[in-house]
Amino acid sequence: MKPLMISVSGVRGVVGESLTPEVLSRFSAAYGTFVKSGKVVVGTDSRLSREMCKHAVFAGLISCGCEVIDLGIVPTPTIQLMVEKLRAAGGIAITASHNPEEWNALKFFARGGIFLNSRRSAGLLDIYQQGRIKRASWDNLLGKVKEDSSAVSIHIESILSYLKVELIRKKRFRVALDCVNGAGSVITPLFLRKLGCRVVNINCRVNEPFPHPPEPIPEHLSSLCSLVKQRKADIGFAQDADADRLAIVSEKGVPLGEEYSLALATQFILAKRKGTVVTNLSTSLMLDDIARKFKSRVIRTKIGEINVVEGMKKHRAVIGGEGNGGIIDPRAHYGRDTLAGMGLILEYLAESGQSISALAESLPRYYLVKRKIGCPEDKKKKILETIARKFSGGKQDRRDGIKVIREGSWLHVRPSGTEPVIRVFAEAKTRAEAGRMVSSVLKIIRESLGR
Repeated sequence: MKPLMISVSGVRGVVGESLTPEVLSRFSAAYGTFVKSGKVVVGTDSRLSREMCKHAVFAGLISCGCEVIDLGIVPTPTIQLMVEKLRAAGGIAITASHNPEEWNALKFFARGGIFLNSRRSAGLLDIYQQGRIKRASWDNLLGKVKEDSSAVSIHIESILSYLKVELIRKKRFRVALDCVNGAGSVITPLFLRKLGCRVVNINCRVNEPFPHPPEPIPEHLSSLCSLVKQRKADIGFAQDADADRLAIVSEKGVPLGEEYSLALATQFILAKRKGTVVTNLSTSLMLDDIARKFKSRVIRTKIGEINVVEGMKKHRAVIGGEGNGGIIDPRAHYGRDTLAGMGLILEYLAESGQSISALAESLPRYYLVKRKIGCPEDKKKKILETIARKFSGGKQDRRDGIKVIREGSWLHVRPSGTEPVIRVFAEAKTRAEAGRMVSSVLKIIRESLGR
């Protein structure tokens, strides 16, 4: 049985194993206690388990006297925006994001629509573990569920409000789209058509299973690549299951890799106004080179959207995000948002008059290799200590796992907070060098695990 994963991103597990109605209801009741029985916005992605999970969550929240706003199937960034717009006490996204379909999860948001930080997460977890849940008495169960169908239009209009909409519309871009039958399947085609795009899409049916693994990495995008070429699209966009990660396919039908999403957005923004960029420790050095060109700086944080968001607020960043395709444009809201990312990229295309492949080729060239390896939770700490010793001769950043920093390259090894794995990332000027660094670490891990 895969364990229940609890991290700053929330709680997730395999449905029917570690993630049961009892766990969901109790965590939701703990959250209802945490927000002092306030108004809570709830939405789901499209997984088959969504209804079971949703009703368990509703039961937990209502048992604490919360008022629930049900948005139905919507992207995570839509939930975050609505928490802010409705001035709710918080929100819950029922989604396991990039995990396979048998997983589900709860992502918890604070007032203002941002994730709980480590301090708040610890407070919520303490309520859950210590059983300090404050249930409402039978005659005070005034909490009720209200459906709100306005979220999609509010989200779309909030992003259109700051884009150069007419400029984009004049271009009549042909856009190929793969929503992986996830939460973006309804809102994203509507948004793109509002921008005058001619949309050709696949996998935009929320009542069907994921057609491929939901993480929008190149090996999962072959169908989208074919669609781009067949329909002669100007660009292809792919989302994960809850639509907070964006991947791009060029007009040649070539997946750029999820690192290019934030890099392209950053180059476009900094060309207009200098400012600070905030990202995490595992994001490409492309950002550092781009920032240097525009006399700007990059601040790096621990992994996790909330860490990037808090860094962006502290340093008044003009753009930020994560190299997994998570673009955070503070003009939209403080959260990774594929719609905001698509809007930025389409405006960049419209203003530049260049193809997406030409824009990508103008960026600094690095090779980033990402791997993960299964590892029991109780062995992760010892393995990281072993790796730290093996690479003790170089500069290390120990804020989140172990990052070994060299001139023009880096290696980052960290335990995942969303899966029972260790993630190994390496970037260098050549693919061979990055591959060698990753292979050496994977060998150490396998030896440590006796494989």
